[in-house]
Amino acid sequence: MPKFYARRRLSILAALTGLIASAALFNSPAASAALPTPVSAATARSYLASLTVTAENRTGYNRDLFPHWITISGTCNARETVLKRDGTNVVTDASCASISGSWYSVYDGVTLTASSGVDIDHVIPLAEAWDSGASKWTTAQRQAFANDLTRPQLIAVSASSNRSKGDKDPAEWVPSQSSYRCTYVRAWVQVKYYYNLSVDSTEKSALQGYLANC
Repeated sequence: MPKFYARRRLSILAALTGLIASAALFNSPAASAALPTPVSAATARSYLASLTVTAENRTGYNRDLFPHWITISGTCNARETVLKRDGTNVVTDASCASISGSWYSVYDGVTLTASSGVDIDHVIPLAEAWDSGASKWTTAQRQAFANDLTRPQLIAVSASSNRSKGDKDPAEWVPSQSSYRCTYVRAWVQVKYYYNLSVDSTEKSALQGYLANC
């Protein structure tokens, strides 16, 4: 085959490859939540083994004891910061409110195009944290926990999945997207370990079961 035609054929193949890749991009979820990558399953299993196992106690809990959605930068609070981080093509106004964009909820596989349908989930719910040790913290410590953007603790998900989860631990609730459960329980254990929070016996058993399949 003459070199000219060979080069032309290679150019056509390259162009077709590019088109296929572009098609795959546009057919993929509109956005993917950018939760900080949790520790590995092996590390999570090690962390879990070291956590204190004890009964939970919700006496005295009040959500207001965890000041949340504090200002992070400029006019952007923690909620708005996560919406920008986890969304695609997010446009904000002068007050940092998201006025357009799309968000793919990894909990249930739903894509949303209005921020009003997006909740910022605390992977370890505030009530769960209180039950397992945060009742002894200072207000400043609870504020740091409720706005933690460094650990895998805050994630943008559909409001419906977040309401379904509520204050439940993994013995009672995990994401309906089975492909995300390993990430979720690894994040759960990492945050509990970092903040020296306890687990109850059924919670630990559930976490062990999920991590065994990661």
